[in-house]
Amino acid sequence: VQLQACGGGLVQAGGSLRLSCAASGRTASNNGMAWFRQAPGKEREFVAGISWNGGLTSYSNSVKGRFTISRDCVKNTIYLQMNSLKPDDTAVYYCAVARSAVSSSVNNAYTSWGLGTMVTVSS
Repeated sequence: VQLQACGGGLVQAGGSLRLSCAASGRTASNNGMAWFRQAPGKEREFVAGISWNGGLTSYSNSVKGRFTISRDCVKNTIYLQMNSLKPDDTAVYYCAVARSAVSSSVNNAYTSWGLGTMVTVSS
């Protein structure tokens, strides 16, 4: 599966961005998917995940209530709506396809990773 993420950019604190990640090649329609992020000098961390049919979602405590993950199974695409952005949200955001039908917060639960899209939040 090849993953292409887009939608990153520069935004002021309090603003919003919507990330998209399209899967091509082998379908990911039976797999959980997720967003991770990696800030400069920090390890990659789980942000949000969604099950194969969109019925189950999970979020890290740092983004809960501000970010929303969703998926369009027809378009084989997941989205991350990010509201009330903070400077601490500045990172490269990656999408990933899980080995199973549900998502996980663990890196090695994922088989395919996109190249990432940069999100910069200014104060």
